[in-house]
Amino acid sequence: MAFDHLDEHEQSELVRKWMRDNVASIFVGIGLGLLVIFGYFQWQGHQARQKALAAGEFLSFGAAVGAKNDEAAKAALDRIQKEHANSAYAALAAMRWAEGAIVRKDMATAEQSLQWAYDHAGDNAIKSLAGQNLARVKLGADKAAEALSLLDSVPVEGYASAIAELRGDILLAQGKHDEARTAYQASLDALDASAPNRQALEMKRDDTGGTTAATPASAAAEKQSS
Repeated sequence: MAFDHLDEHEQSELVRKWMRDNVASIFVGIGLGLLVIFGYFQWQGHQARQKALAAGEFLSFGAAVGAKNDEAAKAALDRIQKEHANSAYAALAAMRWAEGAIVRKDMATAEQSLQWAYDHAGDNAIKSLAGQNLARVKLGADKAAEALSLLDSVPVEGYASAIAELRGDILLAQGKHDEARTAYQASLDALDASAPNRQALEMKRDDTGGTTAATPASAAAEKQSS
């Protein structure tokens, strides 16, 4: 007989019987649910604490860099990379350390730091910036082929024009003028018509020689800029 065909007393008896037969399962289910909720909030709290610690280490690193205390800065960088390798702060610190290495003409350290940042960056925008900077360092170290190969895996993430321009620079360094011109044109096509660097990029393209058919987008942009 269907449940809704029973009278109120019979329905309540069925419910009580079901509760008696299943009370253990009910409490186990409640207990597991509470454990899951507790575990989730514990994990959230742990993540927040780790982020705060990473931020503190990053501030210490920045202060040491600003004070030109390379020893303290390197120690802070090592701590961030060891204890918070998956945080954005670790990748950003490695990129900043690379900047200082470039100023010191220590290109090996710069390349190593940027490679670390590229390998560990969880955010695609940071990974893209690290990859582009790493490609530039490789290009400066006469590793044009490596730089070009790296660009193939760099996330675009809003940097389509910058990546295409860098590709053009690498191709030009390899003496591939026609391919460089095509890359510069692709950079122009992805660039806003009012971008301040548009004229300089057009000059780069034109200096490669040869001709490249302008796309409708680039033709309209050039007409607007002229």
